[in-house]
Amino acid sequence: MIAEFQIQGQDFKKAGEASFEIKNRLKRLGLPPVIIRRVATASYEAELNVIVYAHKGTIRVDLGDQGVEVKVTDEGPGIPDIAMAMQEGYSTAPPYVKQLGYGSGMGLPNIKKNSDWMEIQSEVNRGTTLRFRVNLNESQSRDR
Repeated sequence: MIAEFQIQGQDFKKAGEASFEIKNRLKRLGLPPVIIRRVATASYEAELNVIVYAHKGTIRVDLGDQGVEVKVTDEGPGIPDIAMAMQEGYSTAPPYVKQLGYGSGMGLPNIKKNSDWMEIQSEVNRGTTLRFRVNLNESQSRDR
């Protein structure tokens, strides 16, 4: 395991801290900058989703045989319509979150764009589990 972070919902002051630390740890491991950028971007989006929507959550980062794997679990409202949530610009963020500059509806689409594999499981009123991977082998990675 590279790292595990506890994220508190509505703690906007700490938004980005976990993804920043993930980026630093991947740098120390000597991973290629393009891999680091993609993991950090997707992790940031996932971290913000927990802060905006959930009561709390966990981000776990592992280095597997195929690449950097991230699992984000939260205790939140769940996603009633995952297909709709995957559309760019679709957001259920409340107005105060949008006034803070978050909730533009780009989180899940940006995670998908920056990962080579992504899976979401969600149950309304229970929470969401998001997994994604960025491959280390460029031949297995999507073109960037």
